[in-house]
Amino acid sequence: MAWRAGVMALALVLGACSGGDAAQQKGGSGGRGGGGGGPATVGYVVVQPTSVPVTTELAARTAAFETSEVRPQVSGIIQKRLFTEGGIVRAGQTLYQIDPSIYRASANQASANLSAAAAQLEAARIRADRYKPLAAAEAVSKQDYTDAVAQARQAQASVAQNRAALESAQVNLRFTRVPAPITGRIGRSLATVGALVTSNQADPLAVIQRLDPMFVDIQQSSTDLLTLRRSLASGNIVPTSAQVRLKLEDGTDYGYTGTVQFSEVTVDQGTGTVTLRATFPNPDGLLLPGMFVRATFAQGINNNAFLVPQAAVMRDPQGNATVYVVGPNNKAVRRQITAPRAQGAFWVVTSGLKAGDKVITQGIARLRPDADIKPVPANTPQNIGPPQQGQGQGNAAAPKGR
Repeated sequence: MAWRAGVMALALVLGACSGGDAAQQKGGSGGRGGGGGGPATVGYVVVQPTSVPVTTELAARTAAFETSEVRPQVSGIIQKRLFTEGGIVRAGQTLYQIDPSIYRASANQASANLSAAAAQLEAARIRADRYKPLAAAEAVSKQDYTDAVAQARQAQASVAQNRAALESAQVNLRFTRVPAPITGRIGRSLATVGALVTSNQADPLAVIQRLDPMFVDIQQSSTDLLTLRRSLASGNIVPTSAQVRLKLEDGTDYGYTGTVQFSEVTVDQGTGTVTLRATFPNPDGLLLPGMFVRATFAQGINNNAFLVPQAAVMRDPQGNATVYVVGPNNKAVRRQITAPRAQGAFWVVTSGLKAGDKVITQGIARLRPDADIKPVPANTPQNIGPPQQGQGQGNAAAPKGR
């Protein structure tokens, strides 16, 4: 009989303990800071319009600021190469020496022809000067005097022709030393010593590129550009100076900021894009022609946009962005918005909200449209009060049954 009494006492103790736990769970259920049957407590932020840059990130490609193909202007055999491949060359620096023998001889011949023409001019002038008084005294015919004057003028023209021929020969002689057209970094030599080059050949001798500063060609779709221009025309967006930042191929940020110089006036028929060209400093030579990069820049400023925390924005099955706002009589109102892009920890909302709206950012997981809510400012600390009377009595009674 004693063991039966012990079993009954143990059953009473377990029943009392389970009853207290159930009471405690019932009293502790409910929303944020509220009872089990009351309205859900939600946190909200008050939104106001602000100035938000219209930021765009687009694919881009680098290009040399200046590119010059070194080409011969006379024909001949290359005698010397006077530069180091891959090095920096200066404008006017001699890069190749072409055999000047033929062109030096032509210059000497032109110089001799000029001297002969000058001598003939002197003789013709003296003869015309002598005939002048004789013609006046009718000692010679006027026709002889006219012929003498004409011969002097022809001799003068011959001097001018030979002087031009000498200048042309001297220019060709000077072209046997092939200079660098621009200052920049030169690539590999495409012609070697002993090679025959011509003035009309298709291939250059070398290519020089100026790499500081650098061009960055940005590709933007014509549709996006048209939308931006309409927004600028309507006054919703104001223009701004387009400062550009780059992200390199390895994902790192380029340390210098560039500026958009101009936009093409035609659309590429193959890609449907418009090219925007920006200029970047490149003192360290980090950018090389032909690199693929990502360009980020602001094309305008929207003065009527809202910055909404990302936690408040949801997407419906159709992909439309929605938020909950605090409506009249503390009702949760679901509202569709336009959020085209993110900026840091916020969504940029361009329509669907108005100044002073209370956008719910906390406690929205189980909200339903038109549900009763208890709105409080976001991040308000929860006040946990003492347990209500009767809560925890089951736990207190348990030791008594023991």
